[in-house]
Formats: sequence, C-alpha cells, structure tokens
Amino acid sequence: MKSTLLSVLIIITGFQLRSQQYFDTNGILNKQSFVTVTPEDIGINADSLHNGIERIITEAIDSGAFPGCQVLLVKDGMIFYEQAFGYHTYDSLIPVRTDDIYDLASVTKTTAATLALMKLSDEGIFDVNSTFGEIFPDYRHTNKADLPMRDVLAHQAGLRAWIPYWSESKRKNGSWKPHSVSEDSSKNFNYKLSDANLFLYRKFREKKIYKMIRKSPVSDQKEYLYSGLTFYLIPDYVQRMTAQPFDTFLESNFYRPLGAETLVFNAGELFPLERIAPTEVDNFFRMDTLHGIVHDEGAAMMKGVSGNAGLFSNARDLGKVYQMLLNGGTYHHRRFLSEEVIHTFTRCQFCDSGNRRGLGFDKPLIEYDSLRSSVAEKASPESFGHTGYTGTLVWADPKNDLLFVFMSNRVYPTRNNSTIYRLNVRPRIHNLVYDLLD
Repeated sequence: MKSTLLSVLIIITGFQLRSQQYFDTNGILNKQSFVTVTPEDIGINADSLHNGIERIITEAIDSGAFPGCQVLLVKDGMIFYEQAFGYHTYDSLIPVRTDDIYDLASVTKTTAATLALMKLSDEGIFDVNSTFGEIFPDYRHTNKADLPMRDVLAHQAGLRAWIPYWSESKRKNGSWKPHSVSEDSSKNFNYKLSDANLFLYRKFREKKIYKMIRKSPVSDQKEYLYSGLTFYLIPDYVQRMTAQPFDTFLESNFYRPLGAETLVFNAGELFPLERIAPTEVDNFFRMDTLHGIVHDEGAAMMKGVSGNAGLFSNARDLGKVYQMLLNGGTYHHRRFLSEEVIHTFTRCQFCDSGNRRGLGFDKPLIEYDSLRSSVAEKASPESFGHTGYTGTLVWADPKNDLLFVFMSNRVYPTRNNSTIYRLNVRPRIHNLVYDLLD
C-alpha cells in the first residue's frame, strides 16, 4: 500500500515539476499560457490517441484529401497532442512542421472581425443591438439600414450569401471593366494581385466592393443563410472607431500580446514561403499558384486584409486566441475580453428558430447529423468555433475545457477536392478525443 501511494506521489510530483511554473502557490493549475503534457497526464491512453489520429490522417492523405496537416489538442490549458503530418504539396518535398503557416480562410471571421467587435463592445463602442445603418452610415439609405446587427452577425438578416467580386468586374467578352483590374501597372493600378501581372485599381474596395454590397438584395426570409458580406465592411468600421488600421488594431490588442507571431495577414510578405503551405493553383482569376497570398478572391481584392478571410497562422498561435476565450478572456495574466462579452457572442442566438449560430461564431448543430457536422457529437452546446474553406478548423468547448485546432490545405491544387468532407476527417478526430476522455 505504501509503495502504491509512493508511486502515485512520484507521478504527481513529476508532473508538477515539469510544469511548476503553471501552478499557483496552492498547487492549482494556472491556465494563463500553454504547457505541454502527455496524454496520460490528462487521463488519455497515448497509444489509442496517437494510433487513432494517425490512422485517420494516413487514410486522408493516401486518399488525396490534403497533402499535409497540423493537429493541436488542448485540455485544461495543457497541450496534450501536437503533431504535423505529410507535406506542403503532393510532390513530398517539404514536410509539414508544427510551426508552419496555413491560410485560415473563414476562420478569419471569428479570429479577426468578430474579435475586434468583441473588444469594441467591451469598450462601449459597438452595440450588438444597433442597426446596420447605425454601424455603417453609408448604408443608412439602403435596404440594409434597419437590419439588426444581432441578426446580421448570426447570419439571419436575409443578406446575400456572397458576391464574386472578381467575376463581377469582367465584361462578357472577358475584358476587365473600368476601375477594376488591369494587366499593366500604373499609378491607379498599383497593387499586384499575382505574378501573372494583374493589378488592382487602387480604390477598388471603395468604388466596387462597397458599392456591390450596397446594391445587393435583402431577402424577406429571415432565416439562417451564411453570408460574408458584412465582414468586408468591419475593417473600415474598426479603423473609423479606433483611428487604427484593422490589422494594427488586432496585432496590438490581441496577436502580439498573446505571443501569436504567425497570426498575420499577407503572410508571404513576412515569412519565407518555405514556412507557408500553398493553397490553390488558380487557373481562372490570378492564374498562379497561391502561396503566401490569401486564397479567397474577395479578400485578395481587399489587398489581403479583410474581415471575411485573409489571416494566416500555425495551429498553436491560433489556439492561443481560443484558449484566451476558454479562459474567460485572460491569457498570460492579461485580460483581453470580459467574460460577459464572450458569453454574449458565443451563445446560440436564435435556437428557437433553428439557427445554431452565435454572433460570428459557429455552434454545434441543434440536432446532430454525422454527415453535416464538422465537430464531434459530444461537443457541448456551449462550444463554439469556425471552419475555413481551405480545410482549417478551430473549436473550443468551455464545458469540457477542450480545444481542437486543425490545419490543412485541402484546396491544393484545386478547390474541387471535397475528400476531407467525404471522409469526415475533422469530426472523426474530434469524436475520438471525446471518446477517449470518457
């Protein structure tokens, strides 16, 4: 009996010694920053976890779902699994590392635009009960003026799902309309969209994108329809309210204080391309392999800095943002957001009408469907996160204090590859973790 107790004490003491800087004087875990532990430290069989995930990922890569990926799992603020698999591309030249950088796609909506609104809400600047016209004065005399922002952010305002800005800028004969894109650079066309010599009109955002959104229809059917339109307008709103560019505001208030150095826009301007996974071989617009520049065409025409897409990151740096949210708004002993604003934005807004969404954030399906869900069946109703078109996902579960981050470039070399969905790669990993935690 004494021998058994001694062994238990040695195990506990060893764990505390490895992580003692993360415990307070009372021996309670201080979830202020990541600490790496083993699966056994949180009660999971390591072989079952490693073998299970490896089996799912190997099947996915062998089936061509994506050339490589990153998986990060965090419980109670402790990283118990962090692995990279495969390669940047199918030629198997550059192995994926855990610090490599991926295009987050629509995960940007929660990690940039929504995050900024949460901060402004805490500061009494943004009110979720405001109308569209109050937040965006240029739209006061449009069909969007009276739309409640709560409905807008929950994708229940009747807004059009999306606008293909690049194709709307072309004539029927394939030539570019005035004040859109040019094949020659000049003072007015000074932003290079790709190495295929396409240059964006310097005021395209104001003259074209905002105008197309302003003229877009609004449906009388107030039901769930995922729309990215408003997220194009949020960067300008943030700059008007704070006198800081959107990316600067996010960097200074969140990313840099969190120590998330790879969480950036226009990653190719800041990091070597060898550290960034490419996305699509674009053969219809930019006519180039998209590498270090945003995959989303609309965000590209926002010069890479947008609220709908544009962020890049590795799994761990993205995880820092969502661990802060799981911590109730704190990280590294610094408060970033209030618990109240986190609860407001991450709770289901219109469950009674069948809409699962939070404000900006995605939520679990109200009735679980294994063919439609991106996350585990056991993910709690309190959980939240978002998926990205490029093959990314982040999901935080406050009830279980569990964080799941998945990075891939499933759109390489083409977006038409839907194998990641057919194989249910991400929910299968997520389900495995919950099952092992039981």
